[in-house]
Amino acid sequence: MNTDWTDLRARTALRKIFDAAVASCDPKLTIARALPAKPKGRCIVVGAGKASAAMAAGIDAAWPDVDLSGVVVTRHGHAVPAGRIEVLEASHPVPDDSSKAAALRMLRAVEGLSADDLVIALMSGGGSALMTLPAFPMTLADKQAVNRALLACGATIAEMNVVRKHLSAIKGGRLALAARPARVTTLVISDIPGDDPAAIGSGPSLPDRSTKAEAREIVRRFAIDLPEAARLVLEQADETPKPGEIDADVRILAAPSLALEAAAGAARDAGLNPIILGDAIEGEARELGTVMAGIARSVAGHAQPAPAPALLLSGGETTVTIGRGPAGRGGRNTEFLLGLVIALSGTSDIWAIAGDSDGIDGTEDAAGALIGPDTLKRAAARGLDARAYLAAHDSYTFFDRLGDLVRTGPTLTNVNDIRAVLIASGKPAMR
Repeated sequence: MNTDWTDLRARTALRKIFDAAVASCDPKLTIARALPAKPKGRCIVVGAGKASAAMAAGIDAAWPDVDLSGVVVTRHGHAVPAGRIEVLEASHPVPDDSSKAAALRMLRAVEGLSADDLVIALMSGGGSALMTLPAFPMTLADKQAVNRALLACGATIAEMNVVRKHLSAIKGGRLALAARPARVTTLVISDIPGDDPAAIGSGPSLPDRSTKAEAREIVRRFAIDLPEAARLVLEQADETPKPGEIDADVRILAAPSLALEAAAGAARDAGLNPIILGDAIEGEARELGTVMAGIARSVAGHAQPAPAPALLLSGGETTVTIGRGPAGRGGRNTEFLLGLVIALSGTSDIWAIAGDSDGIDGTEDAAGALIGPDTLKRAAARGLDARAYLAAHDSYTFFDRLGDLVRTGPTLTNVNDIRAVLIASGKPAMR
């Protein structure tokens, strides 16, 4: 056992590392240097996502001499003042009437522009739900039913967005079509594995490479029960605008890879050997926990892929597939940690943190949680059966009762999940 790494030291280091990753993606630090040339005419700012209000505030501060206006929408509780740009709030992850109203406001904001005008579209994670305009003849209730089915089916975020684009009157490049002939620049904070800008917020201002045939195949593969109106939309011949039909000036302000690099720097400052496993890791959250436990044991037992003290870093968006039975409270990160702690089964000298960089894991009020070597022992002392909580998808309740949730509040950015596993001791590397 490594006496240098106490429980307090490990937990404090993990929280500092997580906070460093989030801070590196603050829109206020990144947006000014990414702005395009100022327009001869007006600048209209539109946008959707959990970081959109903070991004809009950055533009308002950077361009005091530009004829600037616009409207953005963010999640309830994530709004900040943005000067001349109006900030709306709507529901996430399931859209509501405010989501539809916001989408209509944005389409109206870009009407009647000239070639001297500039539209800046601000897109970040959560935009698909926050800016919702169902394609005819769908209703908002139809779109809400689709979103719920997508969230529960086990599809990746990229697959979800293919379906969303083709059921929308604003996504998949349709906002850019409405803005013609104005110049359109898209500024992105990526929360998508692989950082495909057209997938973030379902790409309302960018051309779409996906097709309705792909959307239908995703629906079939995951056995998604679509409302009849949605099925009719996917059978229609009209397509989203493709590359070449609209311009694609896009700039990425922040991304999971940059957040992991910042986390690695903080890990080195703490005396750890950081190992970035990837920024686009997907799959079932609990199963990834089992995989990560195996890698952590390899570090401890064989100094592979690096010697301890080490930190395994990963990003991306896992999934939680809900069965037909009732589900408890939780999100991807707490479910990952519960799977991890069960797989570690009390292994000494291993701690971990996992959280959503926007401060909200799923629909709860926590970003994620922390685990340590004594998590299962403390749980048993309180009568908490970790496997039963995992089976019930009730990971939030499990960690809440242990006092191990990580609460940051809304961070006003979003580069997806950040996971860090700290292995404090192990065998030395072979030379």
